[in-house]
Amino acid sequence: MNNQQRLKKKIEGQIKRIKKAEHDRPNLFSQTVGLGTLGLVMVLPIIGGVYLGHWLDSIGEGYSAHWTLSLLFAGLVIGIFNVYFLIKDK
Repeated sequence: MNNQQRLKKKIEGQIKRIKKAEHDRPNLFSQTVGLGTLGLVMVLPIIGGVYLGHWLDSIGEGYSAHWTLSLLFAGLVIGIFNVYFLIKDK
């Protein structure tokens, strides 16, 4: 194989890689959906923890926010782990 044929094959391979990269590039819609998903997996555990904590605090007598604050923090930790694992899988 002479130098021209090797150069031609190398250039053709690079052209294929560039076309594949352009085709596989995420568009605005898929990026928006991905960002929305990240937001949901972060916020839903926090909201769930606050609601559950508020309900548990309302069961007891007097004013207390121990469960609400504790489950808010637990929801925050769970949300962070959810985002981490979602990003790690991509």
